[in-house]
Amino acid sequence: MPNLSIVALHEMEPNQEADFFALLSEKELLKTKKGKPYLQVVFRDAFREIRFPVWSDAAVYKEFRNLKAGTFCKLRAKYLVTPNFGPQLEIRRIRQVTDEDAKDGFDPLMLRPKSPLPLEKMFEELQRIAAVQIGKGNLHHLVTKILKEHRAAILTCVAARHHHHCYIGGLLEHTLSVAKISVALVDHYHKTYPERQGEISRGLVVAGAILHDIGKVREYEPELGSLRHSTEGELIGHALLGRDMIREAAKEIELEPAVRTQLEHIVVAHQRFPDWGAAKPPMSLEAMIVHHADSCDALLGCFWNTFSQDMTDHELTSKKNVLGYPLLKPAKEN
Repeated sequence: MPNLSIVALHEMEPNQEADFFALLSEKELLKTKKGKPYLQVVFRDAFREIRFPVWSDAAVYKEFRNLKAGTFCKLRAKYLVTPNFGPQLEIRRIRQVTDEDAKDGFDPLMLRPKSPLPLEKMFEELQRIAAVQIGKGNLHHLVTKILKEHRAAILTCVAARHHHHCYIGGLLEHTLSVAKISVALVDHYHKTYPERQGEISRGLVVAGAILHDIGKVREYEPELGSLRHSTEGELIGHALLGRDMIREAAKEIELEPAVRTQLEHIVVAHQRFPDWGAAKPPMSLEAMIVHHADSCDALLGCFWNTFSQDMTDHELTSKKNVLGYPLLKPAKEN
């Protein structure tokens, strides 16, 4: 088989065959209704993700036996875009990368998407928001303690596996955005209804916004930008793991029991629905505000993620996306 040029996965054109490096980010053994086994796999680089089946009668099926999710691979494949199933790879060869591949340009970081925003600056801004909006006191001390102790993980953790902010620094980018939206909502209602300012605690809202997803640093495997759940992440989930982290930090800080309970409620209720992972629905004004701030930013991320991956020429995207229905593409500015 002749040598082919090495290209980036995200640069491949439909029907192009080439050699390239990719991350096998997911691998799942499944069966059809008739019992035929196949693998559902996901390959990606920093700018493109492709999900497709590898059938048991395919020539390369046996090559996948020793390839685990999270493995960097070198592939030879044809890139296809099908009308019903979207992007696919027709794999000719596949193997795990070796040290020798560095001479051909292999770099693990080029296969993992990363936030377009500077990570250190986002972290500093999140700390400033905590200092200004929460104010002095034990609640601020608690939030600062958790941020500092988990700084390295916060800088690299993803926010989700598929839906939104699925890249290095995605958790930090999403958390900062939720905190800003939450502050804007509190400002709006305090200004609009000044006589009711005492009914919404700015400090609790902002602390809850900053910590609402903190459990994700334990929900995902600790590898850089990993999209794989840890065992406790799969069995317990990030909302309850986040509550546990608050309780651990609170052992060294004399936080009022009622404040701690309300903060824990914001974290366990921020997803609202049980099938989304919420233990309780939002039952306080502060929890309701954080829920909607989180939902707004997460859905915006879902929309943008769908737009970036859609290959149709229509005004509407395909319904084969994380939301399950077509989305109107944004108008292009002239």
